Amino acid sequence: MILNHSPVHSDPRVLGGTLVFRNTRVMAQTLLDYLASGDSMEVFLEHFPTVERDDALEFLKLAREDDPA
Repeated sequence: MILNHSPVHSDPRVLGGTLVFRNTRVMAQTLLDYLASGDSMEVFLEHFPTVERDDALEFLKLAREDDPA
């Protein structure tokens, strides 16, 4: 996954370098976990209001592009 101009970033000073959404401490994996468990994007965004909808959608787009399946 290319992280330049990405809605997510990794910084060793933030959650030990875990991939998080830009300007938040919300782990990107959390969105994937929500969706995998059957929750909607709307539920995720309600639970994590600091994440911008556009950032979540862009992250999912990037994740799909990186998926070899």
